[in-house]
Amino acid sequence: MLSRIAAALVPAFGRLTVTADPGVRPAAPAAPGAILVANHTSLADPAVVVAALRRHGIEPVILATSGLWRVPLLGSALRREGHIAVHRGTARAADSLDAAAVALASGRSVLLYGEGGLPVRRDAGETAPGPFRSGLARLAAATGAPVVPVGQAGTRRLCSGSGAKQLAGVVTAPLRRPCFHVHIGSPMHLPDRVPEATDRARQAVTAAWRTAASALGEAVRESA
Repeated sequence: MLSRIAAALVPAFGRLTVTADPGVRPAAPAAPGAILVANHTSLADPAVVVAALRRHGIEPVILATSGLWRVPLLGSALRREGHIAVHRGTARAADSLDAAAVALASGRSVLLYGEGGLPVRRDAGETAPGPFRSGLARLAAATGAPVVPVGQAGTRRLCSGSGAKQLAGVVTAPLRRPCFHVHIGSPMHLPDRVPEATDRARQAVTAAWRTAASALGEAVRESA
C-alpha cells in the first residue's frame, strides 16, 4: 500500500524520472531477495525512491528509523506491511538486520540507507554519499544476497534545511514542481570482508547518485 501511495503522491509534488543501467529491465531489475541501498539526503527520499522502484515492479521492505512507527496511521501501515524499524543507538539495533535477513530469505527485496543518517549540509544542493555504516556489508555477507545500488537526486529541492524551510518546501512544491531523478544500478555481490564490502557499496551508490544528479543538471559536491 505504501508503494502505491508514494507512486500517487510524488507526482503531485514534483516531476520524477527514472533510469537504470543497461540490462536492468523494468519489472526485473534484480533477482528476488536483493538488497537495495540508496543515498540519503532528505526526509523525502523514501517516498521518491519507493515511487521510482514501483515503476520497476519492486515493492521493498524498508528499513527505517523506529521513530516513524510512533507516527499515527503511518506506524500502523508500516507494521501491517512488514517494514523494519531500526532502533539506532540501542541494544536492539542489530535486530533489524535479523529481520531483514528473514525478509530476504522469503524472497522480498529490502531497501536500506547505507549512511544511516542525513547529511549536515543545510542548503538544497547535492552532496555525495557520506561514510557507510557496516550493517549493509554484514547483511550481504550473512545472506549472500545481491546488492543493487540506487542513486537519487533532487529531493533536497523538496525538503531540506531547518524545520520551517522543510515545511515551506513541501507546501510550495506543487507550484514549484521540483525535478527528482532516481537511477538504479546493476546488481552486484560484495566481497566477504566488511571494510572492503562497505567501501565498494559506497562507490557504487556514489556512481548511481552522480548519474542521477547529472540527469538533473545538478552541480555535485563530493563529501570527505
